[in-house]
Amino acid sequence: MDSVRILKTEISLTKIEEVSEVLINGSKISVAICNANTLVRSYKDEIICNTINSFSIRCPDGFPVAKSSRLLYKNKQKRVDGYKLFLNTIQEGIDSNTSHYFFGNTQEVTTKMIDEIIKIHPKINIKGFACPPMHEVNELSEIKYLEDILKLNPDIVWVSLGFPKQEQFIDLINKKYDINSNMVGIGAVFEWVAKTKIKAPELIANVGLEWLFRLVQEPKRLFRRYLIDNFLFIIYFIKQYLSK
Repeated sequence: MDSVRILKTEISLTKIEEVSEVLINGSKISVAICNANTLVRSYKDEIICNTINSFSIRCPDGFPVAKSSRLLYKNKQKRVDGYKLFLNTIQEGIDSNTSHYFFGNTQEVTTKMIDEIIKIHPKINIKGFACPPMHEVNELSEIKYLEDILKLNPDIVWVSLGFPKQEQFIDLINKKYDINSNMVGIGAVFEWVAKTKIKAPELIANVGLEWLFRLVQEPKRLFRRYLIDNFLFIIYFIKQYLSK
């Protein structure tokens, strides 16, 4: 899969259907869902940057990332939205009995999310789930949770720990263990599917204002990410655009 460099991150040239197909038919694939915050943090932190760039696929999830790809490289890249990727992969994998494992978030959110998916796709193959306390997801304790994943051997593990913790966890697992499962860092998608948080309508997302919709819902938690990092993304992008 070809890629282009935006800031310091190698963003894959792909689409939702292509990534879904790879996840359903492939193995040992790691997927990072990249928005402006991802790229800004990677720009400022070499370790995070190297982690993201080591993933098999780096999806242009956010409107600014897809738009930057089009402006810099004159391509037709569209958003590879993590929420749509999640639902599309589940739907397309039903006939081939693709198995899923859900890791992270809270027990309340994850069980609600599973209930919502089963309503839509009663035949979904769910191997299991785990919702560890956030402070337990670290290098010293990942074996405790990995044993279950290795035993069940799901086709896809969806990881909802938030950026960059979920990407660091996936990277750690892939480096230390021989795991066949594909692993995807999926962020807030569990909460959107569970309907514990509201996802921005497509009209808002497609004009680049999904960040504002989320900020209104969680101003305290997302203030820095959106008001500071989005501004920095614009500055770094202009710098790259002018140099190119």
